Amino acid sequence: MRLNRRGFFKVVGAAGVAVAGTGQNAGAWHSKAPKDPYGCLVDLTRCIGCRKCEEACNRVNRLPPPELPFDDPTVLDTRRRPTDKAYTVVNRYYTGKLDERSKLVPTFVKIQCMHCQDPACVSACIVGALTKKENGAVHYDVGKCIGCRYCMVACPFEIPAYEYYDPITPRVMKCTFCYERISKQGGLPGCAEICPVEALTFGKRSTLLEVARKRIKQDPARYLDHIYGEKELGGTSWMYISGEPFESVGFRPLPAEPIPRLTETIQHSLFSYLWSPALLFALLGGLMWSTHKKQNTSEKGGES
Repeated sequence: MRLNRRGFFKVVGAAGVAVAGTGQNAGAWHSKAPKDPYGCLVDLTRCIGCRKCEEACNRVNRLPPPELPFDDPTVLDTRRRPTDKAYTVVNRYYTGKLDERSKLVPTFVKIQCMHCQDPACVSACIVGALTKKENGAVHYDVGKCIGCRYCMVACPFEIPAYEYYDPITPRVMKCTFCYERISKQGGLPGCAEICPVEALTFGKRSTLLEVARKRIKQDPARYLDHIYGEKELGGTSWMYISGEPFESVGFRPLPAEPIPRLTETIQHSLFSYLWSPALLFALLGGLMWSTHKKQNTSEKGGES
């Protein structure tokens, strides 16, 4: 049976529709977030910028000593991000708020991995070196990592850092949520344990949300009615309450939808039930058919 061009594309189109139709359920996205993991609530109205959390993190994770000591306040003059040698940092912001002496009141913000409920970094990792654990931690397995750094590109908070100075065995470095202390020793993260003003509260995420809502309700003049991390990107294990707008203290406005909802849906839709390979073969077949037709036309023209 001879198949003309129009007939060929009809067959390919019908096959594509049929295959795509059978793959609809496979493309559906399902959250992999643990039901009630541990988390940390950061109260920015309590933080005094002492940087004890940085010091504890450095000690617990056996990180190299900083260039300037932890009690040097000049560090706060520069806006910083976590690095491969510092998993958490504290920044100082002035939002224009004045005290009774008309002096600017600073707001101090601790930054670290947010340990998202549905992490973009985990979704982006092609070898499973990053996983979301039941206790809330986004855990890194250096034995699986191939150094592709897709996690660094995917993270909306720009947290993962890379050991560029190590050409042999470089690692992706970030806050571990003190995974070993929580899961095996039943302890607290080093930063939460040392905080002298209880700006950091560790516990189950559901309990922390109750604590945050209670504080906001009891003192509405002190807090904004917003728990950052409750809904942003599907929720995070680290959450914040503040008396200042989050946008003015370094936080990005983010949607409630988890990033993997979009990316994984696209991936599943393309590769479920061989839909993508089928389309590829159809396109290649069409190209071969078109090329073969042109050759035949050229040969016939040469004979005449």
